Amino acid sequence: MEDQLSMLFVMVEIGGVLAPIAFILFHTLRQVLFIPPMLVCIAGGVLFGVTFGTIYSVIGLTINCLFFYIVIHRMPKTHQKLSVLKKRWFGEYRNLTTGQVAVLRLIPFIHYHLLNFCLLERTKTFKNYLKSSFATNIPLAFFYTIFGQFISQFSPTMIIVILFALAVLVYILREKMTIIKWHEFFKENKQEKKAKHSV
Repeated sequence: MEDQLSMLFVMVEIGGVLAPIAFILFHTLRQVLFIPPMLVCIAGGVLFGVTFGTIYSVIGLTINCLFFYIVIHRMPKTHQKLSVLKKRWFGEYRNLTTGQVAVLRLIPFIHYHLLNFCLLERTKTFKNYLKSSFATNIPLAFFYTIFGQFISQFSPTMIIVILFALAVLVYILREKMTIIKWHEFFKENKQEKKAKHSV
């Protein structure tokens, strides 16, 4: 991973005027290299400063989400895996709000494309998905561009406090009402009845 990030620094230094384009392209390629998005955002802060680092990261992350939207419909197995993962992590009938996705993007161990999938299921249309993707990438890019280089200096207590605060935020921003479709509700009841009869 260090080799790939050093490759990014070299690309940007050589790129000159094209450096921002090289950085944005690296954002879209980082998933192939298995680099977490926050590391690229940190690199953006070091290379371009807070303002431009944040702007370029938001553009790169949004293009990344756009590719996800195009590709996921052509990969039914990956779609199914993400659906199962979403049900396991967040519950079958729980839809994450845009605010929750924005906060969860700040937590390093939450799968980036799982959150894209949650946005995809919530928004339905391409325009709404793109708007939500753009909005949820701003806090991620801004936070890690500014504070990314200092995170390694945080004490374990500080990290636990931050994660707890984020968890509280996710809870506050939750959907207050869950809608279960008629046929899904009765399908579940039928399964319960069958289980009782078989006992």
